[in-house]
Amino acid sequence: DRRSGLILTIPLGSDQTSMEELSATLDYLLSIPSEKCKARGFTVIVDGRKSQWNIVKTVVLMLQNVIPAEVSLVCVVKPDEFWDKKVTHFCFWKEKDRLGFEVILVSANKLTRYIEPCQLTDDFGGSLDYDHNDWLNKRLVFEKFTKESTSLLDELSIINDSDKSSTVDKEKSADCALLPSFDPETVLQTGHELLSELQQRRFNGSEGGVGGQGAWCPMEEELLAQPQVMKLLDSLREQYTRYQELCRQRNKRTQLDEIHTKVMQVVTWLQGPGSELLKTHQAIGDSMRAAQALQQKHEEIESQHSEWFAVYVELNQQIAALLSAGEEEEVAELKSLQQQLSDVCYRQAAQLENRQNVLQAAQGFHSTTQELSQQLDGLLGMLCADVAPADGASIQQNLKLLEEKLQTVEAGLSSLRQKGSLLMEQMCSQPSWTLEETESPAGEQQDNVQHIQAVMDEMQLRKQRCEDMVDVRRLKMLQMVQLFKCEEDALQAVEWLGELLDALLKTHVRLGDESQETRTMLDKHRKFVDVAQSTYDYGRQLLQATVVLCQSLRCTTRSSGDTLPRLNRVWKQFSVSAEERQQRLELALTFHTAAERVRETERESRRAVLCVGCYASKLRARPVRRQVKIIG
Repeated sequence: DRRSGLILTIPLGSDQTSMEELSATLDYLLSIPSEKCKARGFTVIVDGRKSQWNIVKTVVLMLQNVIPAEVSLVCVVKPDEFWDKKVTHFCFWKEKDRLGFEVILVSANKLTRYIEPCQLTDDFGGSLDYDHNDWLNKRLVFEKFTKESTSLLDELSIINDSDKSSTVDKEKSADCALLPSFDPETVLQTGHELLSELQQRRFNGSEGGVGGQGAWCPMEEELLAQPQVMKLLDSLREQYTRYQELCRQRNKRTQLDEIHTKVMQVVTWLQGPGSELLKTHQAIGDSMRAAQALQQKHEEIESQHSEWFAVYVELNQQIAALLSAGEEEEVAELKSLQQQLSDVCYRQAAQLENRQNVLQAAQGFHSTTQELSQQLDGLLGMLCADVAPADGASIQQNLKLLEEKLQTVEAGLSSLRQKGSLLMEQMCSQPSWTLEETESPAGEQQDNVQHIQAVMDEMQLRKQRCEDMVDVRRLKMLQMVQLFKCEEDALQAVEWLGELLDALLKTHVRLGDESQETRTMLDKHRKFVDVAQSTYDYGRQLLQATVVLCQSLRCTTRSSGDTLPRLNRVWKQFSVSAEERQQRLELALTFHTAAERVRETERESRRAVLCVGCYASKLRARPVRRQVKIIG
């Protein structure tokens, strides 16, 4: 109004008005302005144009109880010629001192005498642009925001201040301490939207006056909620920022605690059940099948470890992410956890790898042992079988096969020693356990080493036995080869002697034409006989050796057979024929020698006669002295 007091409009309808609701409404409206505004007083407009005088009177009297000190003027808008002016005027005038404020009856068109038109709505002929529903919606939004933000500020303040309390308080459930009743983001968004709306239009809907009077806005400081909203938003943002930082710190602490818990779970399992699994599975088996069963069990153990190693990888990634943005104290703690986790995991992985290598070496050792045992069994079976070859070639083939098997056994035994040494070396290189844990694994490891050494010693002994039997079999087979060779050579000697006999009978028939030729033929005959004699003796020696070899081999089914009688028979025929041939040659030589002597005597007689005649002729032709000399 003209005194800068607030205007309170009370529209009364034709229906019965509830005084209780009206009183509550007035109490609510009077709670909105500040105390400073209230001190300037109110101008109350009671619109009674559609109501009865009794109701208007009751409302005016009620104002005395609701706002007696703040009301400076009550304007009752009356209907035209409806009430008795004297009665009404006299009534309010009579009650003026008791009421404490002035009451006037006025027509709607005469309100401008007391209130500027720009401060009156069009209901009273004014120009104030006012939408009560719009004001009500904004007021509800404002009050909701005020209530939620105030409650949220209190809660956030308590939560933020609780972070400074003792450690016991910090260890309380974060779910209860860090969950306010309202979502801060939603409340902030509501406040920003409300502030934006308030900045565009004033809270009461006024956008300025009409006719240059818009600069006078007495409601701007009192009723507009923009400063209060801005203040709440600033406080809320400050508390929410602290709350976010607190949540971040607590989340980081919670994350650190979770990481620490998971790290301890991994370390506890690896050092506890995981290590126990490895300690209780140190055997290498006594056969290939047992080693394969142990390998399958080890794969199950590896599968269990893989689950924890996956957790280790995930934890390592989380720790690495926290290290990049962590504080100094947190970095030290994280590095300590990371180092502890890595040490345990790498040590356990090394033990798993070493156990895998031992099992693979054990499988190789047992596989080689099985192959070598089969090779020894095959060689022993070959040695235990009777040797009944048909000829020397088959014996040579069997002997070659025997040597090849023996070489295979030697190579297998050498491979077994290498794999056994490798297995024992890998077993000895296993990571040591603590003193409390070493007794059982060390005893089992010692049993494994003794088992490996016993297997190698057993294979060596079996191989040595087979070698001894191979030596005996080799000697027997060589004797059989020699037996077959002697028999073949004896038959060859018989054939050679027969060929010499045929040559003697068929080609040695000439006796020579003279003594020299006969003598040469006689010498050749003697040499021929010597060759035959050597062949005969060689055949006899071979047959004697055959008998000795048969006795040595205990081969009763084999003997010289008819070779010796054939040899003797051919030799006898050759001896008789050779003797006859020699006698004929000797007679021929005697004959030729005598005949040559006779011929030589006759030639010498003829030569003497010829020489005497020649000498006589020469004597007749030369001097006597010369002739005498020549003759002499």
